[in-house]
Amino acid sequence: MNKPRRAERLLGWYLCAPAMAAMMLVTAYPIAYAVWLSFFRHDLRFPEQNQFVGLANYAIVLTSDVWWQALGNTLIITVCSVSMELVLGMLFALLMHRVVFGRRLVRTATLIPYGIITVIAALAWKFAFDPATGFINAVLGFDQSWFTRRWSAFLVIILTEIWKTTPFMSLLLLAGLTLVPRDILKAAQVDGANAWQRFTRITLPLMKQAIGVALLFRTLDAFRIFDTVFVQTRGAQNTESVSIVGYNALIARLNLGLGSAVSVLIFLCVLLIAAFYLHGFQMARSLSRGQHQ
Repeated sequence: MNKPRRAERLLGWYLCAPAMAAMMLVTAYPIAYAVWLSFFRHDLRFPEQNQFVGLANYAIVLTSDVWWQALGNTLIITVCSVSMELVLGMLFALLMHRVVFGRRLVRTATLIPYGIITVIAALAWKFAFDPATGFINAVLGFDQSWFTRRWSAFLVIILTEIWKTTPFMSLLLLAGLTLVPRDILKAAQVDGANAWQRFTRITLPLMKQAIGVALLFRTLDAFRIFDTVFVQTRGAQNTESVSIVGYNALIARLNLGLGSAVSVLIFLCVLLIAAFYLHGFQMARSLSRGQHQ
C-alpha cells in the first residue's frame, strides 16, 4: 500500500473513531454483562441459589424443544416477510422513481405505514382479523378465528410485517434506482432492449449492492421480531419467536442467567446472518471485478 493510500485509510479511521467509541460505550458493556450473566445460575426468585454453572445455561437452551421451535418460527417469519417485502418494495420503488405527476404525494403515501409505531400497527391488524371486532371475515366471507390456529396466526403476523416494513425496503431500493445511469438505459432502449430486458440486465445488476444492503437490514430486523408476535399472539399456538423466548426467560420468569444465554445466542445468530451477507457482498464484488478485467 502506497503512502497516500495509507494516509487516506488512516484518515478514515480517525473520522470513524468518535462514532465507534460511542457505540462501544453504549453496546460493549451490556453485551459483556449479558455474556457474564449467561455463565451463572442467576434467578431473582431464588437469589440464594446463584452460582457459576459455566455453559450449563447454553446446554439447557440448545437441548430445549422450545428454542428450536422458536428458531424455526423466526426463520419462517423472516424468510416469508423479507422475500415478499423485496418484491413489493421493488415495485413501489419503481413506481416512486418513474411517477411524473404528484411524485411527493406518492412517496409520502407509500411511506406512511413505516411511520406508524409497530405496536399500533400490530394492534390494528389484530383487531381487523378478530372475529368479533374485525372486518376481514365480513369482507372475505369467512367465519374463521385467525389467532386460534398456528398457520393462520403466522399469516396475520407475516402480513403485518410486510405492510409495516415494505416502505423501508422500497426507500432503500429507491436510493439504488437513482444511481442507475439513465444514459445506459436509453442506449439499451435504442439498441432494441425491451423494458424487461433493461430491468433484468442493466438495472438489477447495477443495484446489487443496494439490494444487498436492504436485505441485510431487513433480515436482521425481521430475525429479532418481538412487538408484532407479542401483541397479536404472545407466542400462543406455537408462534413464539426467539425474542419471545428470551423475554419469557428474562422478564416473565426473572431468570437472568437463562435469559442472558438466550440473548447471547440471538446475538450470535445475528452475527452469522451479517457475516453471510458480507461474504456475499465480497463474492459479488470479486465477480464484478473479474468480469471487468
